[in-house]
Amino acid sequence: MNTATSQATAKHMLSLPNILTLARIAAIPVVVGCVYAQSVMDGPLQLRWVALGVFIAAAVTDFFDGYYARIWDQQSALGKMLDPIADKLLVASCLLMLAADHIIHGWTLWAAIVILCREILVSGLREYLAALRVSVPVTKLAKWKTTAQLVAIGFLLAGEAGDLIFPFVTQIGLLLLWISAILTIYTGWDYFHAGIHHLMEEDEK
Repeated sequence: MNTATSQATAKHMLSLPNILTLARIAAIPVVVGCVYAQSVMDGPLQLRWVALGVFIAAAVTDFFDGYYARIWDQQSALGKMLDPIADKLLVASCLLMLAADHIIHGWTLWAAIVILCREILVSGLREYLAALRVSVPVTKLAKWKTTAQLVAIGFLLAGEAGDLIFPFVTQIGLLLLWISAILTIYTGWDYFHAGIHHLMEEDEK
């Protein structure tokens, strides 16, 4: 009985939605490596397109892992844990690499800092509330925030290579990054407000 249960659990953990989420994490070193090789090691500009292609494939899995988990009833604790982690790792690693590449520079660094600080704040808040057995659901606006971040990073990854085809690719990416930073502040405040409410209730007990 225990063996059968263990096999069923292992099969559930290796479901397609979880594999897609793990693939998103596995794509991170490829994207970062391509940008690093092109910008720091003076590699060919085509590496930007490779990075963008892998990034787009990784970003698409953010939709399909949740979609298939719902329609196939394959939602799991592992998937619920890994999905937001995969998103944050992908966004954070790309922002740091783009800052090192000076695509994100000057005042735009503040947009990247806001995004990274918000993710750390929300992650810490979620971890604390999880210990209280309090779940903070992801809002639709938060999903739009993630979409805006991914689109902005996509434009910025194309960077100089994209500018050769359309002169304003980098500028569009920077504008979208600011828009996603504003959404990040708004959704971060929502999470913080909900978290503080639960913390005050806990102190009153």
